[in-house]
Amino acid sequence: MKVIIIGSGVIGLTSGVVLQEAGWPVRIISREMAAQTTSAAAAAIWYPYKAYPPERVLAWSKRSYQAYQTLSHHPAAGVTLVRLHELLPYPAGEPWWQAAVPEYRHLAAAELPPGYAAGYELTVPLMETPIYLGYLQERFRAGGGQIEQQEVKELKEWARPQTIIINCTGLGARELVNDNQLYPIRGQISRVITPGFIPTILDEHNLAGLTYIIPRRDGVIIGGTAQEKDARPQPDEHDSQGIWQRAVQLVPQLAFGEIAEQRVGLRPGRAAVRLEQQWLTPECPIIHNYGHGGAGFTLSWGCAYELLTLCQALKS
Repeated sequence: MKVIIIGSGVIGLTSGVVLQEAGWPVRIISREMAAQTTSAAAAAIWYPYKAYPPERVLAWSKRSYQAYQTLSHHPAAGVTLVRLHELLPYPAGEPWWQAAVPEYRHLAAAELPPGYAAGYELTVPLMETPIYLGYLQERFRAGGGQIEQQEVKELKEWARPQTIIINCTGLGARELVNDNQLYPIRGQISRVITPGFIPTILDEHNLAGLTYIIPRRDGVIIGGTAQEKDARPQPDEHDSQGIWQRAVQLVPQLAFGEIAEQRVGLRPGRAAVRLEQQWLTPECPIIHNYGHGGAGFTLSWGCAYELLTLCQALKS
Protein backbone atom coordinates (compact mmCIF):
# COMPACT_ATOMS: atom_id res chain seq x y z
CA MET A 1 0.00 0.00 0.00
CA LYS A 2 1.08 3.56 -0.72
CA VAL A 3 0.60 6.69 1.34
CA ILE A 4 -0.22 10.23 0.22
CA ILE A 5 0.20 12.89 2.91
CA ILE A 6 -1.53 16.23 2.40
CA GLY A 7 0.35 19.03 4.18
CA SER A 8 4.04 19.71 4.83
CA GLY A 9 4.10 21.42 8.20
CA VAL A 10 5.81 19.70 11.11
CA ILE A 11 2.94 17.20 11.45
CA GLY A 12 3.01 16.20 7.77
CA LEU A 13 6.80 15.99 7.54
CA THR A 14 7.17 13.98 10.76
CA SER A 15 4.40 11.62 9.67
CA GLY A 16 6.18 11.16 6.35
CA VAL A 17 9.51 10.36 7.99
CA VAL A 18 8.02 7.82 10.40
CA LEU A 19 5.96 6.02 7.75
CA GLN A 20 8.72 5.99 5.18
CA GLU A 21 11.32 4.66 7.60
CA ALA A 22 8.88 1.90 8.52
CA GLY A 23 8.90 0.81 4.88
CA TRP A 24 5.92 2.63 3.41
CA PRO A 25 6.15 4.39 0.00
CA VAL A 26 5.19 7.97 0.87
CA ARG A 27 4.43 11.07 -1.17
CA ILE A 28 3.77 14.50 0.37
CA ILE A 29 1.59 17.02 -1.45
CA SER A 30 1.21 20.52 -0.06
CA ARG A 31 -0.01 23.95 -1.09
CA GLU A 32 2.91 25.49 0.84
CA MET A 33 6.42 24.29 1.47
CA ALA A 34 7.55 23.96 5.09
CA ALA A 35 9.16 27.42 5.28
CA GLN A 36 5.79 29.04 4.49
CA THR A 37 3.68 27.02 6.93
CA THR A 38 2.52 27.94 10.43
CA SER A 39 5.22 25.59 11.74
CA ALA A 40 7.91 27.94 10.46
CA ALA A 41 6.50 30.79 12.59
CA ALA A 42 6.50 28.72 15.79
CA ALA A 43 8.78 29.32 18.75
CA ALA A 44 9.07 25.53 18.76
CA ILE A 45 9.93 24.45 22.26
CA TRP A 46 8.49 21.27 23.71
CA TYR A 47 5.45 22.22 25.76
CA PRO A 48 1.88 20.84 25.57
CA TYR A 49 -0.01 24.11 25.00
CA LYS A 50 -3.66 24.42 23.96
CA ALA A 51 -3.99 20.81 22.82
CA TYR A 52 -6.63 18.36 24.04
CA PRO A 53 -7.62 15.93 25.53
CA PRO A 54 -4.97 15.91 28.30
CA GLU A 55 -4.57 12.14 28.61
CA ARG A 56 -3.85 11.60 24.91
CA VAL A 57 -1.75 14.75 24.70
CA LEU A 58 0.39 13.55 27.62
CA ALA A 59 1.16 10.23 25.91
CA TRP A 60 1.96 11.87 22.57
CA SER A 61 4.10 14.53 24.28
CA LYS A 62 6.14 11.91 26.12
CA ARG A 63 6.82 9.95 22.91
CA SER A 64 7.87 13.14 21.13
CA TYR A 65 10.13 14.14 24.02
CA GLN A 66 11.97 10.84 23.69
CA ALA A 67 12.39 11.34 19.94
CA TYR A 68 13.80 14.83 20.45
CA GLN A 69 16.23 13.55 23.08
CA THR A 70 17.67 11.26 20.41
CA LEU A 71 17.74 14.03 17.80
CA SER A 72 19.59 16.36 20.17
CA HIS A 73 22.69 14.18 19.61
CA HIS A 74 22.62 14.98 15.87
CA PRO A 75 23.83 18.57 15.23
CA ALA A 76 22.28 18.68 11.75
CA ALA A 77 18.79 18.29 13.24
CA GLY A 78 18.80 21.67 14.97
CA VAL A 79 17.45 20.24 18.24
CA THR A 80 18.95 21.18 21.60
CA LEU A 81 17.91 20.60 25.21
CA VAL A 82 17.47 23.84 27.18
CA ARG A 83 16.50 24.77 30.71
CA LEU A 84 13.06 26.37 30.75
CA HIS A 85 11.64 28.41 33.62
CA GLU A 86 7.84 28.31 33.65
CA LEU A 87 6.47 31.10 35.85
CA LEU A 88 3.15 31.06 37.67
CA PRO A 89 1.22 33.86 39.41
CA TYR A 90 -0.25 31.49 42.02
CA PRO A 91 1.08 28.73 44.33
CA ALA A 92 1.28 25.43 42.49
CA GLY A 93 1.60 21.74 43.23
CA GLU A 94 2.81 19.15 40.76
CA PRO A 95 2.35 20.01 37.06
CA TRP A 96 -0.06 18.00 34.92
CA TRP A 97 2.73 17.27 32.39
CA GLN A 98 5.15 15.78 34.93
CA ALA A 99 4.88 12.19 33.61
CA ALA A 100 6.14 13.29 30.19
CA VAL A 101 9.47 14.76 31.30
CA PRO A 102 12.46 12.98 32.87
CA GLU A 103 12.95 15.62 35.55
CA TYR A 104 11.87 19.00 36.79
CA ARG A 105 12.01 20.98 40.01
CA HIS A 106 10.09 23.75 41.74
CA LEU A 107 11.76 27.14 41.60
CA ALA A 108 12.78 28.63 44.94
CA ALA A 109 11.25 31.95 45.97
CA ALA A 110 14.59 33.71 45.41
CA GLU A 111 14.60 32.53 41.77
CA LEU A 112 11.23 34.06 40.94
CA PRO A 113 10.86 37.51 39.36
CA PRO A 114 8.70 40.01 41.29
CA GLY A 115 5.00 39.27 41.05
CA TYR A 116 5.29 35.49 40.68
CA ALA A 117 4.29 32.97 43.34
CA ALA A 118 5.70 29.74 41.89
CA GLY A 119 7.45 28.17 38.95
CA TYR A 120 9.20 25.13 37.56
CA GLU A 121 12.56 24.50 35.95
CA LEU A 122 12.55 21.69 33.41
CA THR A 123 14.71 20.55 30.53
CA VAL A 124 12.86 20.78 27.21
CA PRO A 125 13.76 20.26 23.55
CA LEU A 126 14.11 23.39 21.44
CA MET A 127 13.70 23.04 17.70
CA GLU A 128 15.40 25.73 15.60
CA THR A 129 12.66 25.88 12.98
CA PRO A 130 14.73 26.95 9.93
CA ILE A 131 17.17 24.10 10.60
CA TYR A 132 14.77 21.49 11.94
CA LEU A 133 12.12 21.73 9.21
CA GLY A 134 14.88 21.58 6.59
CA TYR A 135 16.32 18.54 8.34
CA LEU A 136 12.96 16.73 8.23
CA GLN A 137 12.58 17.51 4.53
CA GLU A 138 16.05 16.23 3.67
CA ARG A 139 15.65 13.12 5.84
CA PHE A 140 12.39 12.36 4.06
CA ARG A 141 13.84 12.96 0.59
CA ALA A 142 16.99 10.98 1.41
CA GLY A 143 14.80 7.94 1.99
CA GLY A 144 13.23 8.31 -1.44
CA GLY A 145 10.24 10.44 -0.48
CA GLN A 146 8.72 12.99 -2.84
CA ILE A 147 7.41 16.44 -1.87
CA GLU A 148 5.22 18.19 -4.42
CA GLN A 149 3.86 21.71 -4.19
CA GLN A 150 0.25 21.58 -5.26
CA GLU A 151 -3.04 22.67 -3.73
CA VAL A 152 -5.49 19.88 -2.95
CA LYS A 153 -9.07 21.12 -3.21
CA GLU A 154 -10.93 17.81 -3.30
CA LEU A 155 -9.61 14.77 -1.44
CA LYS A 156 -11.60 12.23 -3.43
CA GLU A 157 -9.65 13.20 -6.55
CA TRP A 158 -6.63 11.54 -4.90
CA ALA A 159 -8.42 8.37 -3.82
CA ARG A 160 -6.88 5.22 -5.29
CA PRO A 161 -7.07 1.52 -4.40
CA GLN A 162 -4.17 0.37 -2.22
CA THR A 163 -3.58 3.97 -1.12
CA ILE A 164 -3.98 5.63 2.27
CA ILE A 165 -4.59 9.39 2.36
CA ILE A 166 -3.22 11.20 5.42
CA ASN A 167 -4.79 14.59 6.15
CA CYS A 168 -2.20 16.82 7.86
CA THR A 169 -3.57 20.14 6.64
CA GLY A 170 -3.91 21.85 10.03
CA LEU A 171 -6.28 24.78 9.88
CA GLY A 172 -6.82 24.07 6.19
CA ALA A 173 -8.93 21.05 7.15
CA ARG A 174 -11.69 23.47 8.08
CA GLU A 175 -12.45 23.88 4.37
CA LEU A 176 -10.95 20.68 2.99
CA VAL A 177 -13.12 18.34 5.11
CA ASN A 178 -15.69 20.88 6.36
CA ASP A 179 -14.55 20.62 9.96
CA ASN A 180 -16.36 23.45 11.73
CA GLN A 181 -14.73 22.50 15.04
CA LEU A 182 -11.45 24.03 13.84
CA TYR A 183 -10.66 27.65 14.62
CA PRO A 184 -7.53 29.80 14.30
CA ILE A 185 -5.43 30.75 17.32
CA ARG A 186 -3.38 33.69 16.13
CA GLY A 187 0.23 33.70 17.30
CA GLN A 188 2.60 36.63 16.76
CA ILE A 189 6.32 36.61 17.55
CA SER A 190 9.35 38.86 17.19
CA ARG A 191 12.93 37.76 16.61
CA VAL A 192 15.37 39.96 18.51
CA ILE A 193 19.11 40.23 18.01
CA THR A 194 20.80 40.89 21.36
CA PRO A 195 24.19 40.06 22.89
CA GLY A 196 24.83 38.02 26.00
CA PHE A 197 23.02 35.21 27.76
CA ILE A 198 19.22 35.27 27.73
CA PRO A 199 17.24 32.75 29.81
CA THR A 200 14.40 30.63 28.40
CA ILE A 201 11.14 31.67 30.07
CA LEU A 202 7.44 30.85 29.70
CA ASP A 203 4.54 32.65 31.36
CA GLU A 204 1.29 31.44 29.82
CA HIS A 205 -0.86 32.95 32.59
CA ASN A 206 0.21 36.59 32.23
CA LEU A 207 -2.97 38.68 32.32
CA ALA A 208 -1.46 41.04 29.75
CA GLY A 209 -0.90 38.17 27.30
CA LEU A 210 1.00 34.96 26.66
CA THR A 211 4.70 35.64 27.26
CA TYR A 212 7.75 33.63 26.28
CA ILE A 213 11.42 34.28 25.68
CA ILE A 214 13.31 31.64 23.73
CA PRO A 215 16.96 32.12 22.69
CA ARG A 216 17.95 30.45 19.40
CA ARG A 217 21.01 30.56 17.15
CA ASP A 218 19.40 33.17 14.90
CA GLY A 219 18.27 35.44 17.75
CA VAL A 220 15.81 35.47 20.63
CA ILE A 221 12.18 34.64 19.90
CA ILE A 222 9.83 36.71 22.06
CA GLY A 223 6.10 36.32 22.09
CA GLY A 224 3.37 36.12 21.94
CA THR A 225 -0.33 36.07 21.36
CA ALA A 226 -3.01 33.38 21.57
CA GLN A 227 -5.95 35.17 20.00
CA GLU A 228 -8.70 32.63 19.39
CA LYS A 229 -10.83 32.90 16.24
CA ASP A 230 -8.55 35.66 14.94
CA ALA A 231 -7.22 34.98 11.44
CA ARG A 232 -5.31 38.22 10.78
CA PRO A 233 -2.17 37.10 8.90
CA GLN A 234 -0.03 40.22 9.36
CA PRO A 235 1.86 41.48 12.44
CA ASP A 236 -0.04 44.04 14.49
CA GLU A 237 1.85 47.02 15.94
CA HIS A 238 -0.17 47.03 19.16
CA ASP A 239 0.62 43.35 19.68
CA SER A 240 4.28 44.00 18.88
CA GLN A 241 4.53 46.67 21.56
CA GLY A 242 2.84 44.46 24.13
CA ILE A 243 5.12 41.53 23.36
CA TRP A 244 8.18 43.78 23.63
CA GLN A 245 7.09 45.35 26.93
CA ARG A 246 6.30 42.03 28.60
CA ALA A 247 9.58 40.48 27.48
CA VAL A 248 11.68 43.45 28.62
CA GLN A 249 9.93 43.46 31.98
CA LEU A 250 11.06 39.86 32.52
CA VAL A 251 14.54 40.25 30.99
CA PRO A 252 15.61 43.94 30.97
CA GLN A 253 18.68 43.11 28.85
CA LEU A 254 16.36 42.64 25.87
CA ALA A 255 15.84 46.41 25.79
CA PHE A 256 19.28 46.68 24.18
CA GLY A 257 18.29 44.32 21.37
CA GLU A 258 17.01 45.02 17.88
CA ILE A 259 13.91 43.47 16.34
CA ALA A 260 15.02 41.66 13.18
CA GLU A 261 11.75 40.02 12.17
CA GLN A 262 8.08 39.68 13.08
CA ARG A 263 5.86 36.78 12.06
CA VAL A 264 2.33 35.53 12.49
CA GLY A 265 1.14 31.92 12.49
CA LEU A 266 -2.41 30.60 12.81
CA ARG A 267 -2.45 27.60 15.12
CA PRO A 268 -5.13 24.99 14.41
CA GLY A 269 -7.33 25.09 17.50
CA ARG A 270 -9.82 22.29 18.18
CA ALA A 271 -11.62 20.82 21.19
CA ALA A 272 -9.66 17.59 20.57
CA VAL A 273 -6.80 16.63 18.29
CA ARG A 274 -8.26 14.66 15.41
CA LEU A 275 -6.27 11.48 14.90
CA GLU A 276 -8.63 8.89 13.50
CA GLN A 277 -9.29 6.72 10.45
CA GLN A 278 -12.30 6.91 8.14
CA TRP A 279 -13.10 5.76 4.60
CA LEU A 280 -12.76 8.36 1.88
CA THR A 281 -14.20 5.86 -0.63
CA PRO A 282 -14.99 2.15 -0.22
CA GLU A 283 -11.47 1.36 -1.47
CA CYS A 284 -9.45 4.24 -0.03
CA PRO A 285 -9.05 4.98 3.71
CA ILE A 286 -8.18 8.40 5.07
CA ILE A 287 -6.50 9.14 8.39
CA HIS A 288 -6.86 12.61 9.87
CA ASN A 289 -3.96 14.05 11.86
CA TYR A 290 -4.65 17.70 12.67
CA GLY A 291 -5.96 20.10 15.32
CA HIS A 292 -2.81 20.19 17.47
CA GLY A 293 -3.40 23.72 18.78
CA GLY A 294 -0.20 25.30 20.05
CA ALA A 295 1.61 21.97 20.39
CA GLY A 296 2.36 20.78 16.86
CA PHE A 297 6.06 20.23 17.51
CA THR A 298 5.34 18.80 20.96
CA LEU A 299 2.92 16.17 19.64
CA SER A 300 4.39 15.50 16.19
CA TRP A 301 6.38 12.32 16.86
CA GLY A 302 3.87 10.80 19.26
CA CYS A 303 1.04 11.32 16.77
CA ALA A 304 3.17 10.03 13.89
CA TYR A 305 3.86 6.75 15.67
CA GLU A 306 0.16 6.30 16.47
CA LEU A 307 -0.54 7.07 12.82
CA LEU A 308 1.89 4.29 11.87
CA THR A 309 -0.07 1.86 14.05
CA LEU A 310 -3.31 2.83 12.28
CA CYS A 311 -1.69 2.30 8.86
CA GLN A 312 -0.33 -1.08 9.88
CA ALA A 313 -3.81 -2.15 10.99
CA LEU A 314 -5.18 -1.24 7.56
CA LYS A 315 -2.43 -3.18 5.83
CA SER A 316 -3.12 -6.32 7.81
